Amino acid sequence: MADSNHILEKLNGLVSRFEEISTLITDPSVISNQERYVKLTREYKELDGLMSVRHKYISCLDSIRDAKDIIANETDAEMKELAREDLSENEQLLPQLEEEIKLLLIPKDPEDAKNVQMEIRAGTGGDEAALFAGDLFSMYKKFCDSKGWSLSVTSVSEGAVGGFKEIDFAVTGDSVYGTLKYESGVHRVQRVPATETQGRMHTSAATVAVLPEADKFEVTINEGDIKWDTFRSSGAGGQNVNKVESGVRLRYPWKNPNTGEVEEILIECTETRDQPKNKERALSRLRTFIYDKEHQKYIDDIANRRKTLVSTGDRSAKIRTYNFPQGRVTDHRIGYTTHDLQGFLGGDIQAMIDALIVAENAERMKESEL
Repeated sequence: MADSNHILEKLNGLVSRFEEISTLITDPSVISNQERYVKLTREYKELDGLMSVRHKYISCLDSIRDAKDIIANETDAEMKELAREDLSENEQLLPQLEEEIKLLLIPKDPEDAKNVQMEIRAGTGGDEAALFAGDLFSMYKKFCDSKGWSLSVTSVSEGAVGGFKEIDFAVTGDSVYGTLKYESGVHRVQRVPATETQGRMHTSAATVAVLPEADKFEVTINEGDIKWDTFRSSGAGGQNVNKVESGVRLRYPWKNPNTGEVEEILIECTETRDQPKNKERALSRLRTFIYDKEHQKYIDDIANRRKTLVSTGDRSAKIRTYNFPQGRVTDHRIGYTTHDLQGFLGGDIQAMIDALIVAENAERMKESEL
């Protein structure tokens, strides 16, 4: 029962914090401070889940103690039999609750609840890489649809024979970053391209970046320094799309806090025919881009501490291979392979993500000494 005592101590230590936050989030001065209120409500949500499991855990420990007491001291055979059944049931439940609590006690990545901006870039492989980037976008689109998330394309540059040289899009929903962050990195494809006449297999690649969308209060932008241009968008949207200057382009001089150098950030947005909406989306991408740059050191520090780099921010790492002749997809970080390549490209990627989450949680449990 030493493990039980250790877990209970940790849970009991959080009760006063939960009560404190429950009071704070109803305080008008806290509600008016958007940054603090958002952080506290996230913490409240996490602790609320822990308090609920704590209640079940204490009840389970009490039931085990009471059942043992009845078995030891009761003379009525029927009462003893009922107590044995109760004991058996709760002794099976206890390790399940302990496992659930350990997972809940792992410090959460504060970014996990956020929406994301995603970028897919065709890498080595020319036209075939652009076609593969198109396959990856279609895969994420179907996955997002299955989760009930909303996906909106921000800007796109199409490939010569189909697919995309690059495509940027936003995904909004519940815990999007916590699910999709494992997709950042280089995805490699091995197949005979449709453009290949000799039937030779090629290896091509595309890079995926998943960036947590920054809240307005997390990044300071001097809007007076932004240079805006407008242009006529081309692409999907029929005849009207070229007649109005709905596309927006922003240039922003950003000073890198790590190097002190100023670099110009260029962002284009052609998502809608509504110029103000495109401006707002471009600003959102600018905030996310700066937030990502400023947090890269924090992401790298986490990656350096972990051996398997499951959710590393290293976007140059080859994370996954899609092998068409063998019909398989392999994730190199955890050695996970599925032989349902078509299903995977059809958006059925949750099992792979679950395996990555389990691997990362195992590492974080070691870190937390749970």
